[in-house]
Amino acid sequence: MAAKGVWRLLSGLKAAGRGAGAGTQRCPLFIFVRTNTESTWWHEHLSDENIHHLRNLVPEEYKSLTASKSCPLKDEPWPRLPWEPGTRRVGLVAVKLGMMPLWTKDGDKHAVTLLQVQDCHVVSYTSKEQYDGKRPALVVGGKNTSPFNKPESVMEKYRLAGIPPKQKITVFRVSENAIIKPGTPLYAAHFRPGQYVDVTAKTIGKGFQGVMKRWGFKGQPATHGQTKTHRRPGASGPGGDPGRVFPGKKMPGKMGNIYRTAYGLKVWRVNTKENILYVHGSVPGHKNCFVKVNDTTLPTHQEDNKNPPFPTYFADGDEQLPEDMFDEAMFQFSAPSIVES
Repeated sequence: MAAKGVWRLLSGLKAAGRGAGAGTQRCPLFIFVRTNTESTWWHEHLSDENIHHLRNLVPEEYKSLTASKSCPLKDEPWPRLPWEPGTRRVGLVAVKLGMMPLWTKDGDKHAVTLLQVQDCHVVSYTSKEQYDGKRPALVVGGKNTSPFNKPESVMEKYRLAGIPPKQKITVFRVSENAIIKPGTPLYAAHFRPGQYVDVTAKTIGKGFQGVMKRWGFKGQPATHGQTKTHRRPGASGPGGDPGRVFPGKKMPGKMGNIYRTAYGLKVWRVNTKENILYVHGSVPGHKNCFVKVNDTTLPTHQEDNKNPPFPTYFADGDEQLPEDMFDEAMFQFSAPSIVES
């Protein structure tokens, strides 16, 4: 056997020599079946002591790579071009933490969603000729994960970039002047308070639901002769000609578990120490889910996104940021509320 616990031996019976005047001969049949479901066998020839040592050693090494504020491949920096109107920057991969309220200086209360940027790096770059012929693309990954169950073909991309393997990766189409070298870390300071972003995530799955929950139907009366039809949709056809149900009719079915985008959400606050974005309103997805955050595409908010950190914020640069950055209209509890004249 190749490895302990990997193969399982099955025994069976095989009938042979069936026919007229022939007896039935039975012989054992041995079948080897692979029982483990892992895609890699990295521990096949390792002892339990070595496996334990590797599991403790690799996270420490990846932690040191992530703690570095500079690009692991900084010895050959790529050219940095200035920002221009119509430029498309790269986005971030963040984790949804939850929601909380905040107040403006006018006394208005707003609900915001907290998005934390965890171990976000640029994984690879694809030129526009190789992608779609229109714009180049950058693959961005977020949140480090274990390398032991990753196939070798996937691990090669992370080794070339000099970063740990990621739990979530996504593709961002960027403009020619916003290309970033693979291996560059990305932070929450990539966005600044007052800017507007689009957030994409997979909505919470609700399973198979009826029309009242899925589409908000009113339902039918509870009395006046109604029996067993209180939550049903009622007649679904147009009646008469053409005598069929049109495609796209709102019917019961699976609800949620699809990608949705919330457009034009304002960034109220940025915490540079914990890499947290405070985004206006609610965003799709459940807590601890991965979200995709990029500059908004709404033309009404393009004026508010002028001159962002371009192509991104570099922690080892000359710009020194405070621990918390607030929008001008946001009320800060640390500020005095009454000032004596």
